[in-house]
Amino acid sequence: MATFNFELGELPPEAEKVREEIRDFLARTLGGTSATKRALSWGGFDREFSRKLGEAGFIGMTWPKKYGGHERSALERYVVLEETLVAGAPTSAHWVADRQSGPLLLRFGTEEQRQRFLPKITKGELAFAIGMSEPDSGSDLASIRTRAERVEGGYRVNGTKIWTSNAHISEYAIALFRTRVVPDKKHEGLSQFLVDLKSEGIGIRPIIDLAGGNHFNEVHFQNTFVPDDMLVGKDGDGWKQVTTELAFERSGPERYLSSIRLIIELIREVGAEPDDRAAVVIGRLTSHLATLRQMSLSIAMMLQAGQNPNLEAAVVKDVGTSFEQEIPEVVHALLGIEPHLGSGTQFERVFGYLVEHAPSFSLRGGTREILRGIIARGLGLR
Repeated sequence: MATFNFELGELPPEAEKVREEIRDFLARTLGGTSATKRALSWGGFDREFSRKLGEAGFIGMTWPKKYGGHERSALERYVVLEETLVAGAPTSAHWVADRQSGPLLLRFGTEEQRQRFLPKITKGELAFAIGMSEPDSGSDLASIRTRAERVEGGYRVNGTKIWTSNAHISEYAIALFRTRVVPDKKHEGLSQFLVDLKSEGIGIRPIIDLAGGNHFNEVHFQNTFVPDDMLVGKDGDGWKQVTTELAFERSGPERYLSSIRLIIELIREVGAEPDDRAAVVIGRLTSHLATLRQMSLSIAMMLQAGQNPNLEAAVVKDVGTSFEQEIPEVVHALLGIEPHLGSGTQFERVFGYLVEHAPSFSLRGGTREILRGIIARGLGLR
């Protein structure tokens, strides 16, 4: 019977040296940023910050130098990710491109695609969206219906993607389309494409959240032409490619650090001498955080070794999401305060932001039902 493989490990000295470098950069760049803005973290879209981060060499860290990368280790990159998240840096303008789109192109893209896109990503100049989920498929990606039909010189696309983060402010998306229908084999006939989001026939409709914000979108394709040179990998290999991509999306430190600002502000709120009840709560949250960090770090080590930890990544995403969504509930039970969005104390506004956004954490990288199905199959229980 298959089992999980989470091996304990320690970061090498060069990774801890990078920690000093990124902390210095963040202190200089984010000085004076309020806790409320820091709570946005990887939901915060700031092109200028991303450009500065790229200039400092902290985007595309593991990529070959010939594409603008820096050929550093996955563990050094991991340190940069967790430090930017803990600091509450606005990383959304480069996050998807650095985490998923770039690695996907390195593994499956053509040389022309790598030369065209990767150097701009490392400079923080290109924002990418993820075009996977659809209205009738949810996290069951194999059931997508958006069609890319072969025409002269490329493909004609019709259909809709949903929950597409930052599509309205990104230059490109890497999208999964159905290029052919294979009866009773829904995992076949899928292909991935680079899509210019300003192409003719693309309509982007915002999904407005409860606070009036626009993070998610519906993206409609109506006879949208995508040229041949924007196909990523081979026609029909989309399922194999997208499962590799999802390992990157599901395993990073953002899977347990999205609510870290609320823990930090909670510790400040209760002070240096919390009562016994608050001390127990903070101790419990901290121990869970440390465990999740070790699990996520273990996956980073597997990726560094060239392994494909899809099963372990699904576990981290499932457990991490539950942890992040629990934090606002724990804070409310402990302090009895109400969340505020546009008013109240700084702590109440941070609390309010995470109460509002925590439910959406389940959408990123697959719902619990999908993840637990992956875990069950990986363990041989299905």
